[in-house]
Amino acid sequence: MTIGPEPLTIDEVPELLMSKWHEVRLCGLLILVAKFEKLAAKRLVNDAEAIKKRNKILTMYLQYAERANNWDLVDLSAPKILGAWIKTPSCPSAKGNDPMQIEYKRHILDDLAASDNLWKQRMSIVCTWKTSQMGDPSWCLRYAEIHLHHPHDLMHKAVGWMLREMGKRCSMDLLRDFLRQHAHEMPRTMLRYAIEKMSEKERKEWMAVEV
Repeated sequence: MTIGPEPLTIDEVPELLMSKWHEVRLCGLLILVAKFEKLAAKRLVNDAEAIKKRNKILTMYLQYAERANNWDLVDLSAPKILGAWIKTPSCPSAKGNDPMQIEYKRHILDDLAASDNLWKQRMSIVCTWKTSQMGDPSWCLRYAEIHLHHPHDLMHKAVGWMLREMGKRCSMDLLRDFLRQHAHEMPRTMLRYAIEKMSEKERKEWMAVEV
């Protein structure tokens, strides 16, 4: 029987994240994703030891957030680590709708959104792909509004993309409500991404909104 190499431990991942090579940093992030997903399995979601380990992964992810310094590194990791963490217990006694836990997690995302680092800012909106998948539109709507006037095209695309996914996964009516409030001030790229799943007729109507 051939015995393969031992899997990397969490404590070995930072060496990968600090690499100058994009592919090596991606490998480190995907290891964190795989470990987090395993610990967030249904049978472990409320397990105290699993919660402790998930929190350790989240802490490491935030500590090395600037090393996810390309759009693909953010997009392949933020929903599956940060987004999943938002929707799972982060202390053994907490329930999913615990107000103190929600406020704490919102504080974490607010700090990312307020950062002067583009990739941290992108994390704060792209992670909401997961929360929308789980039927909670509130995170997407909050950070889409916060980043509405962001100057960078990569954020315009990310916000529009997350709004589109929120509409698809949660409610097209909520998406339309958001657009009625903000279409006149949204960058055109953001708006185009947000309305991609609408009919051609409706897309033309939204794009005709005066800026």
